[in-house]
Amino acid sequence: FLKISNFLYYQTNQSMADEQTPPAPPTAGEIVDNVAKRSGLSKEELALAKSLVEDGQDHLFAHWDAGESKKIKSQMKQLVALHKSYPLENGLLSYTANARKLLLASKEGKNPLEGWVPKVPKGEALELGTEKYDALEAKGLESIGKTGFVLVAGGLGERLGYNGIKVELPTETCTSMCYLEYYITTILSIQAKHAAPGTFLPLAIMVSDDTHDKTLALLKKNKYFGMRINDVTLMKQEKVAAIMNNDGGIAQSESDPFSIESKPHGHGDVHSLMHSNGLPKKWLDMGLEYAVFFQDTNGLGFHTLAAFLGVSMELDLVMNSLAIPRKAKQAVGAVCDLTSSSGESMTINVEYNQLDPLLRATVSKAGDVNDKKTGWSPYPGNINQLLFRLAEYKVNLDKTSGVMGEFVNPKYADDAKTKFKKPTRLECMMQDYPQVLKGTEDSKKVGFTSVAAGLCFSPVKNATADGAKKQKEGTHPAVAFSGESDQYAAVAMCLRAAGCRVQKGQVKTFLGVSMESGPFLVVHPAVCCQPSHYKGVFVGGDKINILGGSTLIVKGKGKLVVESLKLDGALIVDTGDDPASTLTIKDVVVENEGWMEKPIEEGMPSAEWMKMRGYFMERKEACYITNVPKRGVGKFGVSGPGYRVDAGAGQTAKWMWVEEEPKEEKGVMGFGGGSKDEEGETVGCSPCNVM
Repeated sequence: FLKISNFLYYQTNQSMADEQTPPAPPTAGEIVDNVAKRSGLSKEELALAKSLVEDGQDHLFAHWDAGESKKIKSQMKQLVALHKSYPLENGLLSYTANARKLLLASKEGKNPLEGWVPKVPKGEALELGTEKYDALEAKGLESIGKTGFVLVAGGLGERLGYNGIKVELPTETCTSMCYLEYYITTILSIQAKHAAPGTFLPLAIMVSDDTHDKTLALLKKNKYFGMRINDVTLMKQEKVAAIMNNDGGIAQSESDPFSIESKPHGHGDVHSLMHSNGLPKKWLDMGLEYAVFFQDTNGLGFHTLAAFLGVSMELDLVMNSLAIPRKAKQAVGAVCDLTSSSGESMTINVEYNQLDPLLRATVSKAGDVNDKKTGWSPYPGNINQLLFRLAEYKVNLDKTSGVMGEFVNPKYADDAKTKFKKPTRLECMMQDYPQVLKGTEDSKKVGFTSVAAGLCFSPVKNATADGAKKQKEGTHPAVAFSGESDQYAAVAMCLRAAGCRVQKGQVKTFLGVSMESGPFLVVHPAVCCQPSHYKGVFVGGDKINILGGSTLIVKGKGKLVVESLKLDGALIVDTGDDPASTLTIKDVVVENEGWMEKPIEEGMPSAEWMKMRGYFMERKEACYITNVPKRGVGKFGVSGPGYRVDAGAGQTAKWMWVEEEPKEEKGVMGFGGGSKDEEGETVGCSPCNVM
């Protein structure tokens, strides 16, 4: 009886205890199943959600029970987009798998270059004005008309102090031509001068969510700057999921768990975008042979294109990196030929902070040192302007879908490297393309072309205050003022290479940045876009003398021949739109008060792109030489009957700039104003219309 009583007592109490034990919370998989029914998730969304649960991403769905269907659908829409846009087969699952692998290597401090030995790569160092440069440029001109163009333009100008896209920024203040117009007019000039009849050179532009609509609007507003609409392809780069820990956990917004945090993947995506848009095949079918990749705010990028091509043709390169001479240990990535212990080799960019220790560990305890003869490091500096031979480029993109190797750079919050200060992301770089060539014959056909930075590289990437600090530290400021000054200086280099006498201007300082001010030289790409073109226009050599404070603007599609000229002031030359017309300048002396940079004073109304420079162009007087009828002069005021100047022996002529106060409704210096001509049309100070 006692045993039975104890048994019944135990069972009763156990039953009561079971009734008091709460049920186990639903798993993430169960939550997904339950919510899927009431939220109307599609089969695709449900399958992805379950796959992510299996991948250890339970935290993405833990809040779903309490969530509204609308928010749940929004979250799944983001996840599906991130899944589809990642170029590997398993989408997000491949991304998180790569993240875990790379984060483990980062935590363990593994060196990705361990086992590789650097040496100087195959390539050519060129100097403008030499026989070698001229010969390679001439060779490159044979294929320049068979080249497609790829603009890597994913950025806004916010950190520069500009509320817009960077390609909309003016390259200089004399004409205010923006970067995108400058690039397109250069391509059209190459097409007109060097492409076969009926060949239209294409432009692909990599954009982002932030820049796509603004880039398209800029193109439409300006009728694609003269390029055919079908010849321009916008390739939108999508973002990748942010990663919150070493386990590859996908990060959510701190303020909203239904929002997935995402970040840019890096400019290496340009290759997968080229592949997904089918452009290598399309361009090959058009008869093109090469594709050049260039940056969004480097106004010097095309000066050396023909010589760049010439080196690729001469050395039989499938990939060629445009480079600049660099000093040892300079904070610029270096182009190196790396050889592994197994005998594999690749020519690739090595970051400057990796190069010196790698050289010390493998080649010499001295590390990265300057060559005694040249004064430069033997490893040239990479500037991310790349040239690919299309036939091999297409084959390799077909094999890899254009996916570049990735890397991760987390900012750790603890010494044990277990926590991040903020979510990180995987990145890829377009210059890492040689990684996909490892083990192939093409890997032996990668090289470089090195040219002085003054001719090919002056990016605008820093806010003015930051650039001023960098200049004090001995680094190029890379601001709007330096980009503009270097653009004028590059034209001066081309003119000097043609034998002209071009004096240097004075050094001026604006907003803490010091650069050479003048001469202000703008030669429209339709007139000259390669150094050899200058020799065919400025034929007078040393009979052409341009003083240091002068301004020269040359535009038009007609033929121009400058035999002799002395310029001490401002001169605008316009040959008009008729390619069959010819304008000759001979024995002309121009002396006037000219144009000059003036500081923007406090309270003075000015546009953002002027404020970031700290100056505006004051236009006092200018001589205008043209064979265009008066109506074709455009947005300019003229004084007296001498708006047109015929090139006469020893003739000195003036054309006066007419400028009034800015219109009140504009309120911006450099726009509005002007005067009325006899037909009542406004003429005057709109710098955007000089070119």
